[in-house]
Amino acid sequence: MIEITNVSCSFNGKNILQGVSFNLSAGDFLGLVGPNGAGKTTLLRLISGLIPAGKGEVLFDGKNISFMERRNISRKLAMVQQNTYISFPFTAFEVVLMGRHPYLGRFEREKKDDIDKVEQCMHLTKTWHLKDKKVTEISGGELQRVIIAQALVQDTPFLLLDEPTSHLDINNELEILEIILRLNREKSKGVILVSHDLNLAARYCGRLILLKEGKIFAEGEVEKVLTPENIRSVYHLNALVKKHPLTGFVYTLPISLQKNPEQKKAKGKVHLIGGGGSAGRIMKELFDRGYDVSLGVVNVFDADFEIAQTLGIPCVVEAPFSPITEESHQKNMELIEESELVILCSVPFGSGNLLNLKAVLRALKRKRAKVVVQNDVPVEQRDYTGGEAVKVFQSLLKEGASVVSKEDDVIYFINKYFSSKYMH
Repeated sequence: MIEITNVSCSFNGKNILQGVSFNLSAGDFLGLVGPNGAGKTTLLRLISGLIPAGKGEVLFDGKNISFMERRNISRKLAMVQQNTYISFPFTAFEVVLMGRHPYLGRFEREKKDDIDKVEQCMHLTKTWHLKDKKVTEISGGELQRVIIAQALVQDTPFLLLDEPTSHLDINNELEILEIILRLNREKSKGVILVSHDLNLAARYCGRLILLKEGKIFAEGEVEKVLTPENIRSVYHLNALVKKHPLTGFVYTLPISLQKNPEQKKAKGKVHLIGGGGSAGRIMKELFDRGYDVSLGVVNVFDADFEIAQTLGIPCVVEAPFSPITEESHQKNMELIEESELVILCSVPFGSGNLLNLKAVLRALKRKRAKVVVQNDVPVEQRDYTGGEAVKVFQSLLKEGASVVSKEDDVIYFINKYFSSKYMH
């Protein structure tokens, strides 16, 4: 076991790590995530003994790393650093063979077992064909695979990886991480993976530590660490966090950067009538451009609801698969009448959400707001009410609703409307 206890580290008077504590056992696959400057690489270097801790201690099976010989540390863990530069023209085979150094005595030559391990690891990382090539003459991605082979040939119980696939294409990236995962599962190799790719970390790590400004902000299972709230707090980013229906892995989808107070000044108030994802892009575009946006009525877990929730947009909601109640209808009317523009998105209409369409017509008749309807898919193709939705839609047009087609046209109309309104 590796035990990190209340570790702190500083350089030039600046705190890089503060009070970090966690354990890593055989068979663990731990991910370290966090923004640039959070202390991820420093923490790996500290665990490996490359830099000392200012406070706290790192223990290997109860022994303080500060009192261990470098050779003994190298038998317990191997580290793949983020950027490796080799200026001397060693062959790839010679570089990988260096990973056996901790097991050789002074002036001792490599044995057949060492050579066999090198060949095995080079085949595993698909670098055997590079064995006679000089590392100064191969690509960055090929060199990275050679360095990973060198780490594997150390045959240590723990493996520290600092952005190990940063120079690899997506195919090679997954291939290398599948190798690491197999070693983790089949040989109980403990792994710490530093990654800026939250989706990659979520796919391969069983546990995550989210660092912020040198401190542990969150730790635990992937689902508990990668939450919209945590991502917002640490990365200052609004993101959807979902579980992929095919793989079951958690994945994050960045939506927009958080706005500073100056950016949050509203340009105008717009209410969207959507559902089923029909309002998603328009909602995000308006939010990013500084409009005061609201949404209604949609069901909980609807795609538009999730985007509104992620962006913190006021939203009238109903229970899943439930029709709009009178109470929700009235709340929707209140938001509509507080708005300067109402956008009716290209949403299908059934008996459950027909009240949304009627709410827009009601507001238009009362001259409470200007209405824009998006009709890129003709309403006749979106009417599942036996023609009632078409009748209400036609009434909207008679009352003076503006009709546009594409989402880009909706956004253009809104910008033009508010620009001309506030220009005068």
